[in-house]
Amino acid sequence: MTASASPEDWLAALRFDEQGLIPAIAQDACTGTVLMMAWMNAEAVRETVRTGQAVYYSRSRARLWRKGEESGHVQQVHDIRLDCDGDVLLLKITQIGGIACHTGRERCFYRSLDLNGMQPAWAVQDPVLKDPTAIYGHPHPDKH
Repeated sequence: MTASASPEDWLAALRFDEQGLIPAIAQDACTGTVLMMAWMNAEAVRETVRTGQAVYYSRSRARLWRKGEESGHVQQVHDIRLDCDGDVLLLKITQIGGIACHTGRERCFYRSLDLNGMQPAWAVQDPVLKDPTAIYGHPHPDKH
């Protein structure tokens, strides 16, 4: 770092949207499986870097959301990548407990578009590993 460089020059490279958010994709560091996508604001990015655990911004709660704060399914961050346009983050993580989705599945991308029928339809591809009520102690809302 040069004498004139700010300690947060790395953060200035991120292109946040008009709400101050940037999409962040969580990918399993070992398998390459895309587990989920969430939003981060500058504070969430700083906290993720500081702690080594994924911290997102919950739009529905309008606050920081520490992944695993309710479920215990923490994401240990190994690497953070920035795309060529500077407007998407990729977090290479280890998913503690093997469940990233609030539906109790390994990943949020558990449905695929089936084009073989009369009309396109979403088909569930991944099983529920643990009942969300058992994880959270109550039915969990659909949005973060």
